[in-house]
Amino acid sequence: MPRVLFPGHIEVVVSESNAERAVEFLKRQPLLGFDSETRPSFSPGRQYKVALLQVCCKDVCFLFRLNRIGLPQCLINLLSDRKITKVALSWHDDLRALNGRKQFRAGTFIDLQDIAAQMGIQDMSLQKLYANIFGQKISKGQQLSNWESDNLTEAQKLYAATDAWACVRLYEEMMRMQEEGFSLTPTFSEEREKEIVNGK
Repeated sequence: MPRVLFPGHIEVVVSESNAERAVEFLKRQPLLGFDSETRPSFSPGRQYKVALLQVCCKDVCFLFRLNRIGLPQCLINLLSDRKITKVALSWHDDLRALNGRKQFRAGTFIDLQDIAAQMGIQDMSLQKLYANIFGQKISKGQQLSNWESDNLTEAQKLYAATDAWACVRLYEEMMRMQEEGFSLTPTFSEEREKEIVNGK
């Protein structure tokens, strides 16, 4: 199965002033995909705060380094917005982590897992959803890397951007499928599941 990577522009945000400019740009977009990353803990009882918030439109992705800038008011305003279409996957976990930095009331978010359930799709991880719908693989090789490193590697940037961008692509395609009267067939889920397990 071919690997997919975000093909657009990635901008790493490490100051509040740059965060404000990025948010102003994002507020003008019709659809945004969200995801977050946290430094993994390999010690029992030790947890880290969410380190990165990824927000992506079709061709630009901003990586907000929350371990550097915290959760500034401009990002809270974006997260609390009720007008922009914002999509994510299993977003309640991310919101809980973000609230660990600063308490806020989340605005309107569409969780792709809810749409998948309506469509009868059982495999709801981002990787499996993307493979089922597009026949392409999202690599998870950077998931357990250090998201609080002084500088993110190119592999980390691409991984983070791809996850948020994939939410945008999945939402658009799932909406199209629903409009065309998509109905789930066993082949769609079961056969693709076997391909993923076998690494195809």
